[in-house]
Amino acid sequence: MLGVFSSAIVSPPDELVAAGSRTPSPKTTSAALLNRFVDTKPSAVSIQIGDNVQLAYTHHSESPLQPRSFAVKDEIFCLFEGGLDNLGSLRQQYGLAKSANEVILVIEAYKALRDRAPYPPNHVVGHLSGNFAFIVYDKSTSTLFVASDQFGKVPLYWGITADGYVAFADDIELLKGACGKSLASFPQGCFFSTAVGELRSFENPKNKITAVPAKEEEIWGATFMVEGPAVFAVTK
Repeated sequence: MLGVFSSAIVSPPDELVAAGSRTPSPKTTSAALLNRFVDTKPSAVSIQIGDNVQLAYTHHSESPLQPRSFAVKDEIFCLFEGGLDNLGSLRQQYGLAKSANEVILVIEAYKALRDRAPYPPNHVVGHLSGNFAFIVYDKSTSTLFVASDQFGKVPLYWGITADGYVAFADDIELLKGACGKSLASFPQGCFFSTAVGELRSFENPKNKITAVPAKEEEIWGATFMVEGPAVFAVTK
């Protein structure tokens, strides 16, 4: 899956900007990134949302236990990869039909977060049990919400393209060519929300997250770490 967002939606993270400046490397534009995805991924589907957002996904080569899915409801677009162990109880919690899958559940969870303020966003993601990564874009509020499970079982990476777009994808090779060293593994157990304005841990929401410059030989430019008693490093 792939999500590409202009600076009108999300400001490029300072840590990734610094990583790319520290070790200059070839990049491509967001349009070239999307074209590469569509051209190299069989049965790829791409969605253009206004002038600032592009989403794409494919079911090709997906894991049977961690499928990819896409849905849109009430101008909320969601890409989801993985599976939730507690989907049944969450359906009851959000008043959903038994046919509702993970991607619909995440949309409803996001709507609860948006409409029941001040509902803590870490509670929304913290209630999800399983292996997952998702990208939510709310067109009505131009809000981006991205998260990865606490064990990082579903790979998710983010980087900055040559034209300053922030890209999220489950394919590191796809982003390497587009983002150069302005690239990192999205930290497990964390969420990024433009409404909140920063990256946070949903397991330890009060703990600060710092970016450690990566060694030259590493494929990305920074490694994000959650500080505090439950410190863990994010790896591939």
